[in-house]
Amino acid sequence: MFILGFLLGLTLGFGFWVWQQLQFSLYLQCLLQSASSRNYQHIPFSLVLWPRLRQKILALTNQRETMQDALYSDHDLLDSAPLGYLQVDEENQLLWCNVQAREILSLQRWQPGQVRLLLELVRSYELDQVIEQTRDWQKPQVREWVFHPSCEDAMAMKQLKSLRLRASSCPLQNGQVGVFLENCQQVLDLYENRDRSFSDLAHELRTPLTSIKLVAETLQYRLEPPLDRWVNRLMQEIDRLINLVQSWLDLTQMENNPTMRLNLEVVEMRSLVLSAYETLEPIAEKQSLQLSCTIPEDIYIRVDKARIYQVFLNLIDNSIKYSPNSATINIKAEVLSMNNSNNSKQVEINIIDSGFGFDEADLPHVFERFYRGDKARYRSSNDESSSNAGITGNGLGLAIVQQIILAHNGCIKAMNHPKTGGAWIQINLPLTVSK
Repeated sequence: MFILGFLLGLTLGFGFWVWQQLQFSLYLQCLLQSASSRNYQHIPFSLVLWPRLRQKILALTNQRETMQDALYSDHDLLDSAPLGYLQVDEENQLLWCNVQAREILSLQRWQPGQVRLLLELVRSYELDQVIEQTRDWQKPQVREWVFHPSCEDAMAMKQLKSLRLRASSCPLQNGQVGVFLENCQQVLDLYENRDRSFSDLAHELRTPLTSIKLVAETLQYRLEPPLDRWVNRLMQEIDRLINLVQSWLDLTQMENNPTMRLNLEVVEMRSLVLSAYETLEPIAEKQSLQLSCTIPEDIYIRVDKARIYQVFLNLIDNSIKYSPNSATINIKAEVLSMNNSNNSKQVEINIIDSGFGFDEADLPHVFERFYRGDKARYRSSNDESSSNAGITGNGLGLAIVQQIILAHNGCIKAMNHPKTGGAWIQINLPLTVSK
């Protein structure tokens, strides 16, 4: 009985081996026929699919290796970039960041290859909000904020300084987001050091300039014509230097603390503008200029009267300087209702002249300190043919005007008027009361 079972199993095994050999022979014959005739119609489906599948797998493997090499190259390039870069997935998990990003964000706890929630590594609501907005809106976003680094070591925490960061984000595939980080703190520190140096220099210059002016005034009354004209010219240049130094000090103080010297009071707009023009009226009469003032008498604003007076004095003076003879300077004001829940109102003041206007390339920069366009609203002191020859400015007037307006929670804009072709300065200030 045992022998019979053994023989039966042996027979079945031998039969299965013979069947496999026949199948293998049939497979080889099909391959030889397909290679000679290129006819796949009589080949079994599994035999045709297997070589194609192997080719696909090989192609995908090569593609994966190529993409992996490109990824490593991109990572090497980003590691050498001067900006920080990080990339998160659809769940805000940090996938990768370069060396600069790890230094900026103090990511000592993260190692390459780890996938951790970004908020666990970086305690920054602003960065998280930029990423969420980029993913939701599918548009690049830019934001600046002050970042306060965190650290587990209490001693090292004292050495970490807050940084001014700028983030530029872009949406990626599959809900991922890439963020470029720029450390702006070094530039801000450089600006602060520059302003501090200029401020100290301005303080030191005031005393010798005052002494020189006293000496020049003494000579002015002792010299006879025509020699006294040189002293008069010297006095003009000394006054210009003193005004430049004082303007620089005023601008620096307002930028450091815009509300430091504001003595707010309710003033009537029309009277304030007219008082500024009356101061400059003798200069305007030399050019036969006219003032058209369209300001209602019931507009009141809560401002620092001296500062706003300085604003109108500066702007009207510019309009007089750059207006042709017998022209008209238009000053208009109206009350605007704002579309908000507080139903607040603003007063809009427009100062329009008929001069050369601003050059289009200069418009974005007219409120920058020491900026003076070469083509717009500037005439050389050597141009004697111009009625306003000798016009020169220190490049701080409009910068000071802007700082004063911003300190009053207002805004100012420079344009060219479409009808007159001259400069058009528009100011918006909060309205206090209208009687």
